[in-house]
Amino acid sequence: MAGRGAVMMAAGILWSHAFAGLLFGLLAVMQARHPAGTWPRAAFVAALGLSALCALAVSGIGAGDVSTRIAESARNIAWLGFMFALARRDRAATLALSAVYVAVIATAVIAAGMAVVALVPMPDSALAALDSARLVFGMMVAVSALVLVNHLYQAHAAAAAGAGRIRLVLLALGVLWTVDLVTFGVSLIGTTQAGAVMLTRGLVMIGVALALLVAVNRSGDAPLALSRPIATRSLGAIALILYGGMTLVATQVADSYAGPYARLVQTAIICGSTAALLTLLATPWLRAWTQVTVAKHLFRHRYDYRAEWQRFTDTLGSPGRTAETLECRVIKAVADITASPAGLLLVADGDRDGALRTATGWNWAHGGHDADPDAVVALHLHERAHIVELDSVRNGSAPDETRSRIPGWLLACREAWAIVPLVHGGAMVGAIVLARPPVDRSLDWEDFDLLRVAGRQAASYLAEDRAHSALADAQRFDEFNRRFAFILHDIKNLVSQLSLVARNAERHADNPEFRVDMIATLKESADRMNILLARLSQHHVTRDEPVQPIEVGALIERVAATHRLLHPVTTRVSAATFATAQAGRLEQVLGHLVQNAIEASAAGDAVLLSVETAGRSVVVDVVDHGCGMSAGFVRDQLFKPFVSSKPTGFGIGACEALQLVREMRGTLEVNSHEGEGTRFRIRLPIADVMEVAA
Repeated sequence: MAGRGAVMMAAGILWSHAFAGLLFGLLAVMQARHPAGTWPRAAFVAALGLSALCALAVSGIGAGDVSTRIAESARNIAWLGFMFALARRDRAATLALSAVYVAVIATAVIAAGMAVVALVPMPDSALAALDSARLVFGMMVAVSALVLVNHLYQAHAAAAAGAGRIRLVLLALGVLWTVDLVTFGVSLIGTTQAGAVMLTRGLVMIGVALALLVAVNRSGDAPLALSRPIATRSLGAIALILYGGMTLVATQVADSYAGPYARLVQTAIICGSTAALLTLLATPWLRAWTQVTVAKHLFRHRYDYRAEWQRFTDTLGSPGRTAETLECRVIKAVADITASPAGLLLVADGDRDGALRTATGWNWAHGGHDADPDAVVALHLHERAHIVELDSVRNGSAPDETRSRIPGWLLACREAWAIVPLVHGGAMVGAIVLARPPVDRSLDWEDFDLLRVAGRQAASYLAEDRAHSALADAQRFDEFNRRFAFILHDIKNLVSQLSLVARNAERHADNPEFRVDMIATLKESADRMNILLARLSQHHVTRDEPVQPIEVGALIERVAATHRLLHPVTTRVSAATFATAQAGRLEQVLGHLVQNAIEASAAGDAVLLSVETAGRSVVVDVVDHGCGMSAGFVRDQLFKPFVSSKPTGFGIGACEALQLVREMRGTLEVNSHEGEGTRFRIRLPIADVMEVAA
């Protein structure tokens, strides 16, 4: 097993350094093809070429060979020369700084000279002392180079635009010198982990080469867009690797010093480290702390605004699997911005001068307070329109005006962290109370700005939802009003019929046939009025009448018989004619049209009801010879509700008749002339012969 591990380690060192050498060589060729410029570019190309040579020497010859050490020293001198060139390009560089660079380069030259002297035959003790001195000088060079890299990075970080590439190169050089310092230190100590260190060095050199490749191929000086999730996951992966490495080192130490109990101790170490790792990964506080730390130290801004806005709108717009209400989604969307685990929504109560009352909570288990709604709080939040940090109110650092307007029940809840007002269109929609996040902190200007914008967007969603609710209520009222208008029109017709019956009863009360017709008319009117009253009820559900073949001739005879007691009505039916319609609705339409014709006609002028077929249609005409209507009235006003040519008319009958005919897939036509009369023509689909037989 040990032999196989050594072979794998040697293969890893070989291929990692070989790949790093190829990358450095590719970079050197790419840079050498550009036109010659200032000598910092030449120093950069030379450093890239010597880095490729050093990596290939480690891969092909070995890290302990003298030629490899000479190549490594030459590479260090080249990178120091490149850094000196960058420093000299800055006009603010002092003579003392130049002297420092000269001293560090001289130290690197001494280390290179020691590597060359090692070619001279000498005793092993002297060779070991010389090698130790070379490693010490190499560590001195690495430490000095790291200090100089830090100086250069700070200088370019404060510079104007144009230094983006240089900063990335300096970061790569900082990693390179750090790895060299670790490598020299491990070699000087003489530990058994030198192979692992060399493998790690090869992998890091690949990363350095890739970073330099990105730096030299960047377009312009735009900053790198490092993703927060990628940064967090990368740091998590590094932490896991370090954690695993520490566990591995602990097991090796146990193997060396635990004696016969080594296997038991190693098992305990592995089980304990695994349990501790799982516990840490399941801790919400650790995840929140990691996100805050990454955002604070690796990014200029706390938030990734694009990702935050996408998450915010997705949370508001989609209920998700839990089918949460809009109010819960609003709380969650705002709370997720600050990683708050819970939130409470307070809405403005219009019945109490805009006072805030508890509406709903999301994961909120700290209670609410409805008994004492404070309208002053709502007024203060509306006027100021800023986020209230409750900790500043509790410790007395908030303005007196704010402290006097926050209710005591909210301050007594220690988990209440901040209040975000929801203002839309100059009106106070509500406010969200955010719970304290797992990693407690104070709000800063970036929190305030983002929460203020999110609060306005959330307020617009709540206001839109309320507008939809109000519109639905208005539509229900409109439906009720339309139904009431139609029913009121029918009641008016019934009242007209009963009035005529009452007048005729004075003259024909002694006629037995009249009394029979009068009783039938009264019973029918009472039944129709009961039906109309039932239609006004909110619990009344109209049953859909089936569309089926109807003998239209018999139907118009029934309608005519109902109205003959009031006015002369004649019928003309050529033959048994069947139409596809709904009997109740068609009778209701004809009742409207006949009643209108009677009201428009003189006392002795008969109203005609006729039925005939025309192609695939059944045509029903209602004709009168009354006052008639103008073409403009028919075109623009006849079928509009609440518009009538009669002084006592409601303007509902024609509108309802048109709607009912269209629901039966028919058409309603009007032909009228002033002083001559009016003809309403209904066209309905003719019934199929087989349907009539059925």
